[in-house]
Amino acid sequence: MSQMPQPPQPSQPTALSRCPSCEEPLESGDRFCGACGYDLSAVPPRPGDSPTLTLSGALAAAQLPPPEAASVDWPRAPETSNSGTPATVHLATDLQGADSGETPLPPLPAGLPPTGSPVSPATGVRFDRRTGGEPEEYPLQAPVPRPAGASTPPAGTKVCVACRAGRVDLDGYCENCGHAQPRERDHMEDEVGPLAAVTDRGLRHHRNEDAYAISHTTLPDRAPALVAIVCDGVSSATRPDEASLAASRAAGDSLMAALPQGTHPQQAMHEAIIAASHAVNALADEPGGAREHTPHQNSPACTLVGSVVTPTLLVVGWVGDSRAYWVPLDRSAAPARLTEDDSWAAQMVAAGLMNEAEAYADERAHAITGWLGADAYELEPHTASFKPDRPGVVVVCTDGLWNYAEAADELAEILPPDASARPLHAARVLVGHALDGGGHDNVTVAVVPFPAPSQGAGSA
Repeated sequence: MSQMPQPPQPSQPTALSRCPSCEEPLESGDRFCGACGYDLSAVPPRPGDSPTLTLSGALAAAQLPPPEAASVDWPRAPETSNSGTPATVHLATDLQGADSGETPLPPLPAGLPPTGSPVSPATGVRFDRRTGGEPEEYPLQAPVPRPAGASTPPAGTKVCVACRAGRVDLDGYCENCGHAQPRERDHMEDEVGPLAAVTDRGLRHHRNEDAYAISHTTLPDRAPALVAIVCDGVSSATRPDEASLAASRAAGDSLMAALPQGTHPQQAMHEAIIAASHAVNALADEPGGAREHTPHQNSPACTLVGSVVTPTLLVVGWVGDSRAYWVPLDRSAAPARLTEDDSWAAQMVAAGLMNEAEAYADERAHAITGWLGADAYELEPHTASFKPDRPGVVVVCTDGLWNYAEAADELAEILPPDASARPLHAARVLVGHALDGGGHDNVTVAVVPFPAPSQGAGSA
């Protein structure tokens, strides 16, 4: 606290009417307070009402303190010590402190340079912090130690990832240390034969509403066939994570059943989308009266995109705005997008009302016009067949990826050159690109090589 200059002290103290310590009334001539024993002779006299220092310069123009400030018993600051030398100025760091338990704090180590930000010229307040501000990383709390004598959980029991000893209950928490376990769908990776897929929750969503299904089988002529299905739950719908999972499984199972029987891959893709639609519609079936108690809820819904790759044919099918891209191994050839979005932006471009840049810059761009679900206006599965004249890869993905690499050329620049030989690595790179870009959405990617390499009989 600042100190104000005081006038010279008179030889006799001024009589006080009340004790400065407890406010008890005093009588004339009292040297000690009768209530609290306060030494009244130690009380400095009350200063006069007018300043005793000559004001000049900037101080002369300053406004004098209000009358009530003159009645405060300001402590007197000595200008010199008893030896006649200037009084020592103490900094806050020079004083010995104590913690909340009145235990003296250790002194500042010798030679340690002062830390903290400069004193604010406006307020005189100093905000002391360590040099360099906040640390780059905070140490993680050590996992709860394994309890003594704890038995090894039976084979097949889900074990806590934190203490590695407790059993994980059905609610997703460890019975030993109480840690919540990461959900399985937050990040998943699969490599099945020559194709692979990766899905990630992203950095902003509280759950992963994407799902995928990948597999490979053989056609009646023993030619290999690779299958990849990617679904994106509609976040504005109820239980979108269940919708995407049901659709991906139904479509994958349908293709794996139809292709070995000789169904043409394009027809099999059409039937797979119908099967996925029925699976999502079934989620809307609820006990009578359930919708009356939750009128704000709507039917589960999702989008779908899939591909079937054989040694000579590439088939894609879709509903919604998830996409499939073609990237040739020879990067001198042009990549291409194989699907057209069921979205407001795509409709504006198709109608000639906007160019693609204007349409996708609009806030309505990602409003979908087609999806799987009981609330869909009309199911219109899209399918297309291609016969590429050179080897390459098919990238099947949700908008969690193509929002960060929309054009086929952009996607081709990110895709590793060895994507056909290392599909899992390529899928990880693409997912990582989306996360590095902000990860605003769930992101799912499947990488499928063309032509399909021979894998022998059977399916996975």
